[in-house]
Amino acid sequence: MKLTLHTFKLTTLSLSLTIILAGCNAKLTTDQVAVSKKITSPAQTGSFGDQGDGTYINPILNADYPDSDIEQVGDTYYMITSKQHMSPGMPILKSKDMVNWSNVGHAFPKLSWAPEYNWDRMNGYSFGTWAGDIAYHEGKWYVYQIDYQHGLMVTTADNIEGPWSEPIMMLPKADVLDDPAVYWDHETKKAYVIINTGAKQKSSNNKIEGNENRIYEMSWDGTKILDEGKLVYTGMGAEAAKIYKIDGTWYIFMAQWTMGDKSTKPGVKNPKNDRKQLVLRSKESIYGPYEVKTVLEKGSEFNNRSASQGGLMKAPDGSWWYMHQLIQNDDIPFQGRPQLLEPVTWVDGWPIIGVDEDNDGIGEPVKRYKKPINGHPITAPKSDDDFSSAKLGPQWEWNHNPRDSHWSLTERPGWLRLKASKVLPNKEGHGPKINEWTNNDGSDGDFWRASNTLSQRMMGITTGTAVAKFDVSGMQPNQLAGFVRYGGVFNLLGVEMDKKGKKHLFYMNGMSEKTLGPELSGDKLFVRTSNARNQATYEYSFDGKSFKAFGPTFTIAFGKWTGDRLGFFSWNEKEDAGYIDIDWFTYDYDGPKAAR
Repeated sequence: MKLTLHTFKLTTLSLSLTIILAGCNAKLTTDQVAVSKKITSPAQTGSFGDQGDGTYINPILNADYPDSDIEQVGDTYYMITSKQHMSPGMPILKSKDMVNWSNVGHAFPKLSWAPEYNWDRMNGYSFGTWAGDIAYHEGKWYVYQIDYQHGLMVTTADNIEGPWSEPIMMLPKADVLDDPAVYWDHETKKAYVIINTGAKQKSSNNKIEGNENRIYEMSWDGTKILDEGKLVYTGMGAEAAKIYKIDGTWYIFMAQWTMGDKSTKPGVKNPKNDRKQLVLRSKESIYGPYEVKTVLEKGSEFNNRSASQGGLMKAPDGSWWYMHQLIQNDDIPFQGRPQLLEPVTWVDGWPIIGVDEDNDGIGEPVKRYKKPINGHPITAPKSDDDFSSAKLGPQWEWNHNPRDSHWSLTERPGWLRLKASKVLPNKEGHGPKINEWTNNDGSDGDFWRASNTLSQRMMGITTGTAVAKFDVSGMQPNQLAGFVRYGGVFNLLGVEMDKKGKKHLFYMNGMSEKTLGPELSGDKLFVRTSNARNQATYEYSFDGKSFKAFGPTFTIAFGKWTGDRLGFFSWNEKEDAGYIDIDWFTYDYDGPKAAR
């Protein structure tokens, strides 16, 4: 059940890419890389997360893990975060100390409730799984979320690792906008969900600018709505509510925009605008009346990024803590919406999040702080993979639901096989709309309509190097396949087989402009990509020893609420034909990695 107390110096990135990351030389040969995967190595620290000395540096999850919610069961904290159209959807992580997080799985094995998320449509960009709520009630797990295109839904499981049920639809999209959160009140035996209904039910009598937030009563099993809801708060961009009952007092945590510059709308990049964390407090009823106080705002540590939306936690020593995201509200290149951990201090019955650095009674995010709980090892979400398992690792997600007949971990054991499907037609109902997904009009490119692109999150924003080994012997004419970096824009390095059967290296930018490289005479290709801050490059090798740069230095961009990702693509311009095999993938970055 819900808790009832319910001097980085940027160096120039040269084409030689002689980057050393946490003692791991990016110039390792592939033989050395393969060996290193089999050798036990100590846990790694870096520019964020656990520092190994009883302190942590924010963000503790410096990657695209947005819209967090957290549930504590026993001595373990469980977190969900959204990821739009990626499949499987709604990642689940766990932690023993609130700082070190590892993978559990996903709450939605497929985005099964709508056809636009399938591989043969791929026009669910920007939608899918949004901010949700995770809860544990009477031995069962619940994950709630609102798909903006379809409505409120819940999936359940007896075990946090699944299997998870098919989603149960609870309210239609006509009534709700986003961000549900639930609460079971064991004193009254009533269950509730609070939802941002936006302006969808707003009457002319409500003159307050902004979103309406309503509380609905649910059935005790958490799967049915029992009433028409009651309005409890309206505010500019007000959303992401969480309900807590602490010592008999009701608290609703809620994010809200303030507009310093009326020339742009909420969500549009403008450093003059801010998103703050509010708390509503009532000693009378879950329905109020409520007092309202701002308890967290952007401070000096994160270059004016807005800070809000997350979950409250309690440590064994009785201290309170808050996990929340940063909003990309300016041009400094955080790659997505990372997670920060803040101490919580209670003042006159109000939770002040972070540290009040300007003494105005409102908290601001901390950069470095003591850990809430000591004695647990450094860990992190998975990254490296040798594809030796019969099951795809939880770090990987598909761009829309995959075509399952066109990928395999068993046809060639120890390798990931990606078969090429014919790229979807460039017409209505397929792929993204212009400017809906990419940052420019390159959204009509083939990449966005090519099924079975597989990727994982970029980690950190300082330096990182990923390497993968490919076998391209299975390619067929008109096929393109290889390595991709993408978020709001894409950059590819791969192999194209022309209609005569010749294979050439190519680089492609987000406008689908292609640069051809040398012809391949063999079947092996090694691709290495490195970044320093938001500047990245590609290198290739045919023997795994001598790497050469190919293509320009390019900018990896946060766009459409998504940070950069690393992965693989394979499509065919004419027919379903050809495949590539990936032997292994390694990723070293300037942040925590578990002992291995």
